[in-house]
Amino acid sequence: MPYASGRVIHDADAHIMEVPGFLEQHLEARHRATVTDQVLFPRHEGFHSTRLKADPAQEFDETQIMLRKNWEALGSSSRRDRPRSIDLLGFASQLMFTTALLNYSSVLEGGSDVELTYAVARAHTRHMVEFCSVDRRLLPTGYVPLVDFERTARAAREAIELGAKALMIPSRCPDGHSPSHIGFDPLWAVAQEAGLPIVFHVGGGGKLLEEAYFNNGLPPVPDFHGGDDNFKSIDYMAIAYPPMKALTALVVDRVLDRFPQLRFGVIEQGASWVPGWMRNMDSAHNAFYRNEERLQKMSLKPSEFVQRQIRVTPYPHEDAGWIIANTGAEVCLFSSDYPHVEGGRHPIKRFEASMEKAGTSEVQKQRFYSDNFIDLMGAGLAPELRHPVQAAA
Repeated sequence: MPYASGRVIHDADAHIMEVPGFLEQHLEARHRATVTDQVLFPRHEGFHSTRLKADPAQEFDETQIMLRKNWEALGSSSRRDRPRSIDLLGFASQLMFTTALLNYSSVLEGGSDVELTYAVARAHTRHMVEFCSVDRRLLPTGYVPLVDFERTARAAREAIELGAKALMIPSRCPDGHSPSHIGFDPLWAVAQEAGLPIVFHVGGGGKLLEEAYFNNGLPPVPDFHGGDDNFKSIDYMAIAYPPMKALTALVVDRVLDRFPQLRFGVIEQGASWVPGWMRNMDSAHNAFYRNEERLQKMSLKPSEFVQRQIRVTPYPHEDAGWIIANTGAEVCLFSSDYPHVEGGRHPIKRFEASMEKAGTSEVQKQRFYSDNFIDLMGAGLAPELRHPVQAAA
C-alpha cells in the first residue's frame, strides 16, 4: 500500500538530489568553467549513497520509502527511479524543486554578473524539465531571476515554453528595486496568462542572519543533519522574513490587485508566521489608509488578498490545525519535502494529529491536502491529475 492512501494528496514540495555533472549538459559552454562541481557541491567530497551505486536490477525495500533520505532515497537522483518512488509515496502529483541550485541562485542574484545569473536560470529550468519529463505527475519549477526587467520577462516566457509548471523567483529583495516594481508587470502578466503560479522557496532569501549572531562565545551547534551547513534554531526563526517582506510589497503595491488570477506559493518556509502577518498588514492598511493612495485603491483588505491568492506550506512540526483555523481554509498546503530530512518520516501523521486537536473539518482537510494545490497550480496541473481515482483507492 502506498504511503499516502485513502484520499487524493498533492505534494507541494519535493526535490531532486543532484549529483556532480548534472548541470553541464544544460549550461552554455562559455559558463562551465565558472559553474563547476566544486562551486555547486562545496561540502561534498564524494557521493557514497548505496542507491547511487546500486545495481539497477536491485529491488528497493518498499517499506523504506519514507525512511531513506537525501541521496539514499529512491528516485532522489535518478529520474529512471522517480516514477516508482511516486507510486510508493502515493501522491497524485509533486511540485519539484532543485536542491543544489537553491542557494547558488540566490548568491548570483546578489552578484555583478547578470549574464551568468540568467544563464544559470536557463540551465536550472532545462534541468528540472528534463528530470520531470519521465512522469506527468512530476511538475517542474523554472527559475526566474529579478535582476533585470527585460531579461526577467524573457526568462519567464522561455521557462514556460520549455515546460515549467511554476515559476520560482527569489524572495530576497533585488539590490536596486522592489520585487513589486512596475517593471515586473510583464512577468506577472505572462504567468497569469499561462495560468501558472509564482513560487518562493527556502534558500531564495539570501543570508538570513549576520554571522555575528553565531559568535556567542559558546561551542558550535550542529544542525539537524549533524553538520554545520544547514539551519539551526536561531536562523530557522528568520526563514519567513524574506518572503514576508516580498509578499507585503506585492500586496501593498497592488500587484495582486492588478493581477487577480495570479497565484503565489510560499514553499518550505513554514506557516506559523502567516496569521500574525495577515493581521499586521490589515493594521498597516488601517493606520496608513488616509495618506497612501495605493491603500485607498485596494479592492480588498490585505488579508483577503492572502486568502484569495497566496498558498503556504506548514512544516510538519508546526501546529497546522491552528494555522488553518487562523488563516482561513484557503491558505495551507500539504508538502512532504521528499526526500529531504526536514520533511520527516511521517508528515501525514503529524499533520493529522494537529488537525484532530484543532477540530479541523473534513472540508478544511480536503482543501489542505488537495484543493488548495489545484487552485495554486492552475493550468500547470493537467486535468487528469486533479482528482485521480487511483490516488483515492
